[in-house]
Amino acid sequence: MAGHTRYVPDRGLTTRMVTTMFFIGLLYVVLVGVLVALLGKAWPLVLVFAGGLFIAQFWFSDKIAAFSMGAREVTPAQAPELHGAVDRLCALADMPKPRVAIAESDVPNAFATGRNQKNSMVCATTGLLRRLEPDELEGVLSHELSHVAHRDVAVMTIASFLGVLAGIMTRVALWGGIGRTAGRNNDPAGLLLLLIPLVSAVVYVISFLLTRLLSRYRELSADRAGALLTGRPSALGSALTKISGDMARIPTKDLRQAEPYNAFFFVPAFSGESIATLFSSHPPLEKRLDQLGRISAQLGQ
Repeated sequence: MAGHTRYVPDRGLTTRMVTTMFFIGLLYVVLVGVLVALLGKAWPLVLVFAGGLFIAQFWFSDKIAAFSMGAREVTPAQAPELHGAVDRLCALADMPKPRVAIAESDVPNAFATGRNQKNSMVCATTGLLRRLEPDELEGVLSHELSHVAHRDVAVMTIASFLGVLAGIMTRVALWGGIGRTAGRNNDPAGLLLLLIPLVSAVVYVISFLLTRLLSRYRELSADRAGALLTGRPSALGSALTKISGDMARIPTKDLRQAEPYNAFFFVPAFSGESIATLFSSHPPLEKRLDQLGRISAQLGQ
């Protein structure tokens, strides 16, 4: 998947992405099939809505992510150090330079998004830029660029779509008073319509778990590929340690605003003992540092 760049390819990541997409596609077919069967003559609207939402999320994923995070694209004159780091890494990796953005947030983080290498964006928060040394910043950016090179950003965008669709369907069904319809004189049609939120909820849970499993592996893969490209795993480890430690000092309000985007962040933002820690999108810090330690030892031999 990273054959067109100098980032180390990861067959394990490729296998997991293909497997995840297979099951996500299967779930998508099941969800749309149930909606078509239950809504009868309204099935064309279902297909148009589902297809339109998918195309919009996939095609405009970078713009949606930038808008959601309050990121603004910056020029080399506005952010020379950030652009300089991205330029060096793209030259080293032999890959097209993505658009560069900055998000006004004290949460120290970074993310990459986009459907392919030519339509990608890498973003760093002001909190990250303020805290990291130049070599640490390059380590984080190398990690993010590897997501673009491995194309797992696009896969995560597609995978997360089904959860979004299932969530919307559940809300629409509940807000539409389906429960009241079903309870009125044991209406058979209403009882059948109860399957919509039920199936949607099941699909949402399964897609959520699948994306979390993929996300944890892809973070380890990006750590490895990013560290090998720069040849400085210790810089990436230092950035990880610094960012993870600083998360505890970020206001809870800011962390809660950032939590919905954890799957795309370099380090997850958790407010206190959030339930999100039980289904983390990232592997434990200790596991990431241990892998970087092994890479450092291999490079030193």
